[in-house]
Amino acid sequence: MKKSAKKPIGSSGKKLALKGILFQLLVAVILLSFVALVQVEYVIASLLGCLSFIVPHSIFAYWVFRFAGASKNELVAQSFSQGMKIKLLLTSMFFVIAFFQLNVHPLPLLGAYAIIMVSQWLAMFWLKE
Repeated sequence: MKKSAKKPIGSSGKKLALKGILFQLLVAVILLSFVALVQVEYVIASLLGCLSFIVPHSIFAYWVFRFAGASKNELVAQSFSQGMKIKLLLTSMFFVIAFFQLNVHPLPLLGAYAIIMVSQWLAMFWLKE
């Protein structure tokens, strides 16, 4: 009689988050290549738009999946709350740097941010099935 190997709690969520982040990176590379071909001066703004979603979201995913299991439900809830605060702070910092320090064009920055955000939603629906 074979014993089935137990998967750690939360490992499927970690794998899904990693696949989602890799999908976002792929979409970002495609988007930046397209922008570079069409309007070179918007590449920096688009890059910052992509990074302003991918970096905070990646840190959020790491932060949230540190704990798992029913015995750690308080830690999971606290970790989720802290992760959201960190994500909001980092995203705000990216936008402040982009707009006030680098003075980038707002449309490519916000457009790239929106495209990467939507790609993350689509990746979760597509990868879950």
